Amino acid sequence: MRYSVVINKSEYGYDAHCPMLPGCHSQGDTLEKAIENIKDAITTYLQMIAEETKDATVYEVEVPA
Repeated sequence: MRYSVVINKSEYGYDAHCPMLPGCHSQGDTLEKAIENIKDAITTYLQMIAEETKDATVYEVEVPA
């Protein structure tokens, strides 16, 4: 699956986050390392969500915009 990521250059390297996955952030000294790290962060995030919800009842709620 493809996920959009936002990568910003900072004075310390590159910061990356995935807007579709709240709290999913990473960084790297180079653009290539930041991309590699955010891929790992997304994989870890999805594994954690799967583990947290495996025995749970999941509901959808509607919130007015």
